[in-house]
Amino acid sequence: MILRFLKLSLFFTSFLFLTGFVPLPAMVGPAITAVTSGNLVKATAQLVFDNEFKKKTGKSSLSYITEEVSKNNQQMRINKDFKNLVEKRVKVVHQKLVDQNNESKIIKDFKLLVEKRVKFTHKKLKQQKINQ
Repeated sequence: MILRFLKLSLFFTSFLFLTGFVPLPAMVGPAITAVTSGNLVKATAQLVFDNEFKKKTGKSSLSYITEEVSKNNQQMRINKDFKNLVEKRVKVVHQKLVDQNNESKIIKDFKLLVEKRVKFTHKKLKQQKINQ
């Protein structure tokens, strides 16, 4: 078992250093997977996936995901700022409408009071004319 591990280690190390096309970070992830899980097939699949992903996008999977998350965060921040602005404007307009409604209620109440006073005064004047 140990001899087999040494052969694989020697093979991968020579492959890594003797060929110039395999980047070191691309090998670190699958190597950690192979060591921790003991599943060489899973590590190989991870390596193949990372290489194909890099061919198609031109970026490593980690940098691509990081870039997409930062774009998404920026978009969410813009949406949040816009939402806050709209909510603030709605509150201001709502308060203005409430103030206008209260103002018209005050004006209506004042108008009713004046009408009552006029009727009362008119009634008094009629009674005074009758009494004279």
